[in-house]
Amino acid sequence: MPEFQTPLIFDGHNDVLLKLFLAGGRSAVKTFTNGRDGHIDLPRARQGGFGGGFFAIFVRSPTDRDEKLEEMSKPQYDLPLPAAITALDALPTVLEQAAILIQMEAEGQVRICRSTTDIRGAFEEGRMAAIMHIEGAEAIDAEFHSLDVLYGAGLRSIGPVWSRSTIFGHGVPFRFPSDGDIGDGLTEKGKKLITRCNKMGIMVDLSHLNEAGFWDVAAKSDAPLVATHSNAHAICPHARNLTDKQLCAIAESDGMVGLNFATAFLREDGRMRPGVPLETMLRHLDHLIEKLGEDRVGLGSDFDGAMVPDAIGDVAGLINLREAMHGHGYSDNLVRKLCHENWLRVLALTWGEQAQT
Repeated sequence: MPEFQTPLIFDGHNDVLLKLFLAGGRSAVKTFTNGRDGHIDLPRARQGGFGGGFFAIFVRSPTDRDEKLEEMSKPQYDLPLPAAITALDALPTVLEQAAILIQMEAEGQVRICRSTTDIRGAFEEGRMAAIMHIEGAEAIDAEFHSLDVLYGAGLRSIGPVWSRSTIFGHGVPFRFPSDGDIGDGLTEKGKKLITRCNKMGIMVDLSHLNEAGFWDVAAKSDAPLVATHSNAHAICPHARNLTDKQLCAIAESDGMVGLNFATAFLREDGRMRPGVPLETMLRHLDHLIEKLGEDRVGLGSDFDGAMVPDAIGDVAGLINLREAMHGHGYSDNLVRKLCHENWLRVLALTWGEQAQT
């Protein structure tokens, strides 16, 4: 492959399943092969050296996206938390998005991965590696029947909340400037969810949890602490970003953080505007590496779910990020770790495998 298309990138978060769901569901899957609007499809993935990542299943709240983006472009904002969604309302959407991913595998577009051996195998055979992930556990019932069924379908990662409350805990609002110290932490059902996920080998994603929930997971979990798509609060003081104290806890657990490309979580002014230089992304990476170490930082783009920097644009633009990493002085070994090896390391630990190097 040409320079800067390698190493392959394995990414902590995308919302392409939601976009295919909104575009017609399983009837829209063919656009992933032929080319579609949005950030990710197979032609551009090959161009940018995108090897796969966490494919999020997400149930939208009935909010106006354009209005949200307009509000988040202001110097300060505090969007109200969306109303909770019941399991009865959430489950049909979750099942349909899971079915979309299963169809994508049947058509040879992706390989649903349940182990790091699966991920490496997908890389070798030229298929996109996909982890089935749930962002916001609304569809999970208190007895975990749906969790068991979804695990059987391939689920290996879950975020207990998005930015709205569930029966398991509470999320952070889209608020700037702010931190995540907002409200109560996990519920008793939430603590049981963490224990159940640890037992099953399901990764728990901390990205949208409020700070109290973060510390509850840190106290309860015996797995590495992972935030699949979050940034450094010290650089961008947004409620969605992680404080240095949280980063230190993640490091102590031998966990991981994936850099979120959403511009409001990158920019020092917290505005959701596309003009973000690659140097700003590198500042966040530098800070995360300083606090976490070289083995605990990766990428968590939020492709197809957020406004990303113009300097990236879509998966084809990942070439620009690799080039910037090298120009910034990152070694070939560090770039390889940031692109995918660190994700495979923490997944091996979480899923109870022997870590591979």
